[in-house]
Amino acid sequence: MHSTADVRGVCAALPGSRETFPFDATTLVFKVAGKMYALTDLTADPVTLSLKVRPQDGEALRAAYPAITPGYHLNKRHWVTVTLDGTVPEGVVRELLEASHALVVAGLTRAQRAELEE
Repeated sequence: MHSTADVRGVCAALPGSRETFPFDATTLVFKVAGKMYALTDLTADPVTLSLKVRPQDGEALRAAYPAITPGYHLNKRHWVTVTLDGTVPEGVVRELLEASHALVVAGLTRAQRAELEE
């Protein structure tokens, strides 16, 4: 996963995922049930992707991969920013993206989760 198109493709396949631009014309935010789970800057080169993580996972990821840093302009305990420069395996990036979505879904009400399954 190296491009914004790759990120968009993975996110489009996740239940209830929506693309929004709540901040400006270049910051693409992915939401589920109105809650943010990922964001990227369409103009960044290399592409960066900010994702929600469990605090203990964020620490381990930052220790394992130099391209994973505390979330840029986000809560550093709950978010990481991944630079998609090829040093983090594509499978790991995909897992992190799917896990970020799952974290947000887990925090939804039962009714909101049921709506995603329809």
